[in-house]
Amino acid sequence: MKPVLETHDLTVIYSRKPVLYGVDLTVHAGSIVGLLGPNGAGKSTFIKACMGLIPLESGWVELFGQRGRKAIRRAGYVPQRESVDWDFPVNALDVVLMGRYGKLGLFRRPGKADREMAMDCLRMVNMEAYADRQIAALSGGQQQRIFLARALAQETDLYFLDEPFVGVDAATEAAIITILRKMRDQGKTLIVVHHDLTTAAQYFDQLVLLNMRVIASGPTQEVFTEENLHRAYGGRLTLLTQAASERIQQRSS
Repeated sequence: MKPVLETHDLTVIYSRKPVLYGVDLTVHAGSIVGLLGPNGAGKSTFIKACMGLIPLESGWVELFGQRGRKAIRRAGYVPQRESVDWDFPVNALDVVLMGRYGKLGLFRRPGKADREMAMDCLRMVNMEAYADRQIAALSGGQQQRIFLARALAQETDLYFLDEPFVGVDAATEAAIITILRKMRDQGKTLIVVHHDLTTAAQYFDQLVLLNMRVIASGPTQEVFTEENLHRAYGGRLTLLTQAASERIQQRSS
């Protein structure tokens, strides 16, 4: 069975400086994969490269054993909230319907069946009551749920999510990981950029530690070790560990 995602020698350069260098990675179906690493490690760049949103200096990306635009259409993408223009005058249902355009093509408008499917996706993220609400009027957590519903509307088997837990409250974070687990149990594969080391071992079946290169990848219990974390984060790990300990104490108090 072909991997859901495979990259070989994937290299991306910005302003003559490598952001990713020689990334080799293989991901198989049916798991939630956490993509971790320090700031500037190339995590978001990796997702954009896999989605064909930025050019490669060298190497290749295959989705479901294929390359090019046809393969990319088989993947869903949830961008970082900060990269979205939330002032765009559109309601929540319209945002979710945008996820249907890959299935419809350029010249077909969403029909009744598409609208019903979009409402089903809103129900999955507990946002059907906000279907007519302007997206700018929603909270950060609500906006993130809407973008997850848009990804669900794409009906793909592979999803890339770029920091979906940033800027959301604890209840929304718990709701999102529950949805991701349901998707995984349906055979979907989810690759999630994440920064919180305190929840990584709990949330993900597989981990990829990235710092321009792949430092380690595989089952979470094998990858999430002090040695691998030090290789990925270097001296910054001490500060991260201290912050993580403080957060755990706050949650338990």
